[in-house]
This record gives sequence, C-alpha cells and structure tokens, in this order.
Amino acid sequence: MSADSVRVALPLFHAGRGGSTPTSALQLRFYRTDKQVFRDLNMLWHSRLPKICGSFGRAYYVAEFDGLFYATAMWSNPVARLLPQQTWLELRRFAIADDAPKNTASRMLGWMVRDIRRRLPQIETLLSYQDCDVHEGTIYKAVGWYQGNVDKRARTWTWRANRTNQAVAPRIRWQKDISGGKTDAQ
Repeated sequence: MSADSVRVALPLFHAGRGGSTPTSALQLRFYRTDKQVFRDLNMLWHSRLPKICGSFGRAYYVAEFDGLFYATAMWSNPVARLLPQQTWLELRRFAIADDAPKNTASRMLGWMVRDIRRRLPQIETLLSYQDCDVHEGTIYKAVGWYQGNVDKRARTWTWRANRTNQAVAPRIRWQKDISGGKTDAQ
C-alpha cells in the first residue's frame, strides 16, 4: 500500500486527483474516524512520534477535502494518572500533511472541541502538550487555550509492550475548559 493510497478517504469512489487541492482550511470537512485510519495517517505525518504504542483512544478525527485526508488526531484519557480520568481528555497526537492549507490545525482543533463538547458532555477540560523543540503553541493560542504547567525536563519513555523509545522534549501543557467555568491548572 502506497502512502498516497492511505490518504484516500473513499478508495472505491476515488477516480484520482483532478488537480483540486484546498486553498483554505475553510474547504476542509472534519469528522470522526476509526483507529486504523488514524494510525496509518499518523505514521505518515507526525513530526516526532509516529507510533502510538497501544494507546487507548476515545476519539479519532480526520480532515478531508475532495476525497483526500489532510490531518488526523487522537484524543484519550490523560496519560498522567493523577489528572481526572473521566472528565478530562488529552490530545495525544495531531498530525497534519505538508500540503494542508494554512490554518488547518487551528480550524480542526476548534471543530474537535465543539464536537467533543456536544458528543461527550461529561468532559470538562481538554489538554495537550506542546513539544517545545518543534512547536510554538500557535494553534492553542489561536483557539483560546491557556497555558498550564511548563515542564523543562526532557525525557525518554520506554514502552514495555514493544521496547520502543520515544523521546519527549521539554513541553508546555495547554488546557481548555469546556464546561463553562475555568478549572484549576493542576
């Protein structure tokens, strides 16, 4: 299977690209997807952590235009066990194709927040961790998230299941309260 075929949203109906590419993030369509589609696209596009190592996602999303995918994301319970596991969700992976239009990330993030608020009313707080080595936090600022903890320690995690090391640079935690009132940053 080629990388291009992974990007095709509806392979049975895709007659090939007709030269149509999105020129604006407003042209993208966002919707939920399944774990396998997310995994394949994340492997293609994620800048540092293409593997998800057995993570248990609660929601998977894609951005699509004219039968091709341009972004994907996975939300799960917070990795930090001391954070509320039933009322918080963590954006674990967010991967975007190089040819995606400008503002794809902030537009998709805003759409996902609205979808989670509607579909999962028990969720009060969303969080995500910015990798300080490669990202500036622009997408979170653009959609009204606030900065939580800053962790300046770099880590390397070893996953027991497959003994894969995945480096995690110094990071900033971003949060978004979706319950109506601002929650305390923990």
